[in-house]
Amino acid sequence: MSAVQDGMGQRQEEVRGLLSWPWRWHLPLFDEPLALIGYVMGVLTCYLAATGWEAAHTEVTARDITLFAALTCCGAICVETTMRLGQPAGVWRDLLSAWWLPVALLLPPLFALAAPAILGLLIQVRVHRGAVYRRLFSTAALGLAGACASVLFRWLTRIFVQGHAATLLALTYPGPNVWLMRPRQAEVAVACAIAFAILNTCLVAVAAWLEDSDSRLVDMLWDRERMLLDLTETCVGILVTIACALSALLLLVALPPVVLLQRILLHSQLKAQARTDPKTGVLNAGAWQGEAVLSIARAQRRGEELAVLLADVDHFKRVNDTHGHLIGDEVLKTLATEMRDQVRESDLVGRFGGEEFAILLVSTTLEEACLVADRIRRGAAVHKVIAQDTIVGVTVSIGVAALGRHGTDLFELLAAADVALYEAKNKGRNRVRAYDPAYAARGTRARKATAERRDG
Repeated sequence: MSAVQDGMGQRQEEVRGLLSWPWRWHLPLFDEPLALIGYVMGVLTCYLAATGWEAAHTEVTARDITLFAALTCCGAICVETTMRLGQPAGVWRDLLSAWWLPVALLLPPLFALAAPAILGLLIQVRVHRGAVYRRLFSTAALGLAGACASVLFRWLTRIFVQGHAATLLALTYPGPNVWLMRPRQAEVAVACAIAFAILNTCLVAVAAWLEDSDSRLVDMLWDRERMLLDLTETCVGILVTIACALSALLLLVALPPVVLLQRILLHSQLKAQARTDPKTGVLNAGAWQGEAVLSIARAQRRGEELAVLLADVDHFKRVNDTHGHLIGDEVLKTLATEMRDQVRESDLVGRFGGEEFAILLVSTTLEEACLVADRIRRGAAVHKVIAQDTIVGVTVSIGVAALGRHGTDLFELLAAADVALYEAKNKGRNRVRAYDPAYAARGTRARKATAERRDG
């Protein structure tokens, strides 16, 4: 069985090397899983084929070019405001669909394929020089989604107007008043805009799932925050489309609020990024302490229970020394995910130090906190990280302190949890200990003896 697996792994590496040979110097795509490579290449191929077909079969008019140029300029202005504000790391959201949707619904599909390429190139040059294959894939996904929405809009329009070709022509620029005189056309446009958002989300979600095979596809597709942002983008795009169908001059009225909404969206993402530890995705120390102080004050005001956990990875230095810091970071990320899975959304999980995490449990007694801590301890021991030819696993030690019994503010609770954590480490690690005054005395004597031996 091992020989078969080795043979399959060797063949996959040969295929990967064959694919990446012409591009190895520039595209990190070929370091990704083969399934992702095939998917990205397939989407790009479909995008290029669709663009070539539309370019060969589309008659471009001066009015089409004028409207396309106006919408593209509006998108470019939004890109420039993004550059001045800054860009969140990783995956980020904007409101550029406010300009892609009008292109898709008011112009032939060729322009829906071209718009993301132009603005994507501008983002790559002016805002963020990310991985080229990610930018290309994003362009292809948006272009295909826009082209499908454009084709669907024209097909449904032909069905609903029942042969009245004049109405179909009136839907494209300039087409004044058609959206107000024929509400059914607006309904068709809304349906096509929703189809655009769904198709683009599905294309991107599948790529994200193939890149991280441990995650679930349903989590990539369904997320409350992502759905809210998609709905906002769709609504803004529809409003801009209707305004543009009435008169292209209304773009001057639509541009300022769209720019403002985009700046608000990016500002909220940058603010959230400043509160998050980049390696683990949980709150950083400063954000956690700020939230914890507020939670403790609220619990005291309401007379509620509250507990604080301090978790430390056992022998973490060995992991870094043996397998490298990249594997160490993956271990910390895995542990952070496990901790978030074991607590509620109302609880606070933060990275408190190098390999130390702090967890605040609201409305939780000391006994309940110890049970949660033990679940985290057992879950941490189960999760492993694959490192080349070996599997890396770690354990954690956890100290627990309860509000009222072990302290009345954050400093006292952290000090008590730290003493309990030291006791768990001293008793052999991979343990959970709640604070006990006796631990403090023993910890003081142990630290004093260690200092005397060092001085001697």
